Formats: sequence, C-alpha cells, structure tokens
Amino acid sequence: MNRRTEDISAVNHARAMRIAEIMNDFRVLQHHIAQIQVQPTREESQLCGYKILRHAISQAQAVLAQPFVPNLPAPGGDVEQERQQLRQVIIDAAVRRFRVHKSYLQATAALRWINSRNAVLGGRSPHAGHAPALQTIDNTLRAELASVTDQRVELDLRSQDASQGKWLAEDPSLALILQRIP
Repeated sequence: MNRRTEDISAVNHARAMRIAEIMNDFRVLQHHIAQIQVQPTREESQLCGYKILRHAISQAQAVLAQPFVPNLPAPGGDVEQERQQLRQVIIDAAVRRFRVHKSYLQATAALRWINSRNAVLGGRSPHAGHAPALQTIDNTLRAELASVTDQRVELDLRSQDASQGKWLAEDPSLALILQRIP
C-alpha cells in the first residue's frame, strides 16, 4: 500500500464514522416523531395545528420509505471507488437527516400549539371568551413555522455537530442538500 492509498483509507474510515453519526441522528429524529400520539376529535383534526402535525409526520415517513440508490458500483477493494461511494452516502444521509429535522421542528411547533390550545380550553369546547387566547396561540404557531427555514435547519444541525466535535469536512453545503431534495 502506498502513502496516498493509506491516506485515502484513513479518511475513508472517518467518512464511514461520519455516515454512522448522521444516520444515528436520523434514527433518533425518526424515533421521536414516531412517538407522537395525539387523538383529536373529528372537528379538531381539521384545525391548522393538527394538519401541520399530520403533514410533518407524513413527510418524515416518506423520507424513511425512500430507498437509497447508489450511482456507483461496489468498491471491490478500490480505495478511490470506496471514497466516492462514501461521499455519496454522506450526501444522501445528510439530505435525509436535514429533511427529517425540518419535519421534526414543524411537528414540535404543532405539538406546542396543541398543548397550548388544550391548556386554554381546559377540556371545554371553545367559545367567544377563548377567542383572544386561541388567536394568540395560532399566531405563535405561524411565527414558529415561519422560523423553520432551510438556513435554520442547517444551522441547528451544524451547530450540534460542531459542538460535539464531529468531522464535518465533507458534509454537503446547504445548496447541495437543497438540490438533492426531491
């Protein structure tokens, strides 16, 4: 093995570790989303917070169901092919984690809306006296959802990774992630 091959092999190990880290984050997010259980009435299910929650959960499930389709042949011991394949998997994993994190932020905003609404109503049906508080809760939800931008999602993920000292040298840029989102 020559020096260049050894260097690529060492970096390939770091790439493989990075894939494991990203996929673990993805798994944890999917687990949290799968744990969400709400039982709205038929009327409540048509309210904005419940619709947003259903959409976020369905988006996360769609990402989970999407297969990974490699564009490269199996490396077969070739460290350069292995490098290319690992980089492709890092991009795919990062895109999946990005999409699920965005869905998670939307779902948690909807859950806060549901909890706030339930606290205001206290198990009673809404009436005119609840209108100002419910309007405030709706406005807060809209503001929270507006803050869930692609830039915020990227910042959340990169900040978390950096604070944990993870290797980020080959993580895809936000522009590349957005290009890969179907």
